[in-house]
Amino acid sequence: MKRTLFESKLRYKPRISAEQVTLAIATLIVAAIVGLVLLSWMMQDQSPPAFLVRSTAVREVQGQFYVPFTVTNTGGETATAVQVLAELKHNGETEELAEQQIDFLSSGEVEEGAFIFSQNPRTGELILRVASYSLP
Repeated sequence: MKRTLFESKLRYKPRISAEQVTLAIATLIVAAIVGLVLLSWMMQDQSPPAFLVRSTAVREVQGQFYVPFTVTNTGGETATAVQVLAELKHNGETEELAEQQIDFLSSGEVEEGAFIFSQNPRTGELILRVASYSLP
């Protein structure tokens, strides 16, 4: 018995092909990634750079005094050319001045460095601060 085209179509059940399943999964993955990127961008802090400078224990090596420090960008935006100054004062007068430049400091990033002095910072007043920065 020969079937007509109409009867064949009635009995045919459409199936989901492997290509359609793959397309659906790939579309969901791309949509999730785009959604996460947009959410991250919207939740990001847009405040200007702000800095926290801390020093750790002074060490002496061959008559030189090393003052390790960390600088943290606590603001929301990235800063470039961050200039960190260390001023060593004795009896209210500046005895030594040192500077470091950090090329790039993104939000929340911590960089480490050290200042080297010829005089003992433990016997005077040591002031660490960020003097300037640029926006990229």
